[in-house]
Amino acid sequence: MDRANLALAETLIEQGREVFLVGHNFDSNILKNPRVHATVVPRPMGVLLAERSLRRAGLRVAAEVTRKCPGARVVVNGGNCPWPDITWVHSVHAAWSRYDAHAPLWFRMKSHLNKQKARQEEVYALRRAKLVIANSERTRRDLVALGIPAEKIQVICLGSEPDWKPASSEERSVARKLFGLSPDIAVVSFVGALGYDRNKGFDTLLAAWREAGLQNAILVAAGGGRGFSLWQREVERMGLQSSVRLLGFTDHVGDLLAASDLFLSPVRYEAFGLNVLEAICRGVPSIVSKSAGVAELYPAELAGWLLEDAEDVKGLSERLAKVTNNKEELRNVFSGLSSKLQSYTMRAMAQKITSAIEMD
Repeated sequence: MDRANLALAETLIEQGREVFLVGHNFDSNILKNPRVHATVVPRPMGVLLAERSLRRAGLRVAAEVTRKCPGARVVVNGGNCPWPDITWVHSVHAAWSRYDAHAPLWFRMKSHLNKQKARQEEVYALRRAKLVIANSERTRRDLVALGIPAEKIQVICLGSEPDWKPASSEERSVARKLFGLSPDIAVVSFVGALGYDRNKGFDTLLAAWREAGLQNAILVAAGGGRGFSLWQREVERMGLQSSVRLLGFTDHVGDLLAASDLFLSPVRYEAFGLNVLEAICRGVPSIVSKSAGVAELYPAELAGWLLEDAEDVKGLSERLAKVTNNKEELRNVFSGLSSKLQSYTMRAMAQKITSAIEMD
């Protein structure tokens, strides 16, 4: 979401527009541009306080800018700032259930309140919006089910980064050395938050991994979260320490994908799935839940790579065994989709958004 916002800001600047930004953090390069006016909102402890601070600042800046320039347009993300203009939706809380039954009581209570609040603010902001930009057809359907008129929703999916291309054999070798991985081992990767909530489906993945019993293969998971230590203990409890490595938060996702033979994302809810798009652009065959927005980009011939049910441990384990045994052949299966996704960049996405705004 942050990278998508940055691409939109960069495109607006290139078009010669004055851009007013409100957020907690900003790319240092964009702040150097004289057309950029950034309002940095300190991030207080706790999600709710941070959201309130961002909301107040956003409303204040939007009011000031539109008062001085009545023709100014205001773009907000989801329900974080209920301004009656353009709302860019990256997820729909009303369609996003909680999967935290195994979490501590305090987390479940907090999660319940946060979700309830997010859903209320989401509906309020969406109903006020003149134009709603959805990141997938899945998101559009969820918005319509929420009561948002279909005629004010436009689907513009997320784009790729120009430098995220299939790794060369040399890049793959360097990446494997970086993580201490053997050149001969099959590397399966996962990228996602490892928190108390199990929406990303890492529990399904671990169960399928154990059932598959793969030889000469390793699962490497990138992602942090409050539940990280819990997942470490779960790996030990399942006896998977020798074949599962948890990296925690890392800035080397691109390198991990370069080292990978297969990428997995058995999500329970995903409005889009930028991690899957990035993996495919890096030339990595990817299995993702059919319900994820990014699955809409898979052509008919790759339908077998979509997981019908995020709870299907047996089905995922069988696919794991099949894919890891034919990793060299299967890499070429995604070459066509990889090229197609590489050609549709974040900048192209941003240009579509600006065109939609101009036509609105």
